[in-house]
Amino acid sequence: MTKRLKIVSWNINSVRARTALVERLLDEHQPDVLCLQETKVVDGTFPSDLFRSRGYVHMALNGQKMHHGVAILSRLPLNDPGRHDWQDNGEARHVGVRLECGIRLENVYVPAGGDTPDRNVNLKFGQKLDFIERMTRWSDGLCEPTIIVGDFNVAPLECDVWSHKALLNVVSHTPIEVEALGRLQQAHGWIDIGRKFTPAPTRCFTWWSYRSPDWTKNDRGRRLDHMWASPELAGHLAAHIVLEPCRNWERPSDHVPLICELHI
Repeated sequence: MTKRLKIVSWNINSVRARTALVERLLDEHQPDVLCLQETKVVDGTFPSDLFRSRGYVHMALNGQKMHHGVAILSRLPLNDPGRHDWQDNGEARHVGVRLECGIRLENVYVPAGGDTPDRNVNLKFGQKLDFIERMTRWSDGLCEPTIIVGDFNVAPLECDVWSHKALLNVVSHTPIEVEALGRLQQAHGWIDIGRKFTPAPTRCFTWWSYRSPDWTKNDRGRRLDHMWASPELAGHLAAHIVLEPCRNWERPSDHVPLICELHI
């Protein structure tokens, strides 16, 4: 019997500061599993009651005070939780679980990489490239059906940014980052779910800077958030939606949620 599995991924930019937004998302869209990035809270003070009250009683947390942090909240049982330190410095940027259907779900927050796209003068940029390289080596040995979601902090395609020419030397869209993400994708034959359902060159953004007073006016967005699936899950993918209206909610995150539906 085929069942629907709905997974949402969202860089919330502080879960405690945006509990009202999370509640609205859960109430309106009823996902089976919610993956959050940049929760900015240690596990002991994570707002667990908010999720339990709505049936999300299964949780896998990897938190950090004031920075980073990832979480998986689920109505479905979560098994075999694990954490990879792809940053190699103890930062809370990954948590993964196995769903009862046999799919492995990985939730990741790739470092932003600082302002200068040169690892010789910018330590953060080098850490970002090394993070993606460690993910690539992990992907190369992956042998189970997996979905990886999160804020990858890379907009790989020319149509994933408001202006390819203007952002070519801006961190998140530089050739070296795009090439690194391409190697990661090839290492497992990952399916870019977003572009499977919204093929290039159609506009598709998931992030807009807070610096613009009206994010809609110039629409200077980037597709930094992604959902990827193992090749063997291709036939199970049913839908992918970018919830762009959430960027207009009160006190929004600068990212918007992604929704993926599978039939399993």
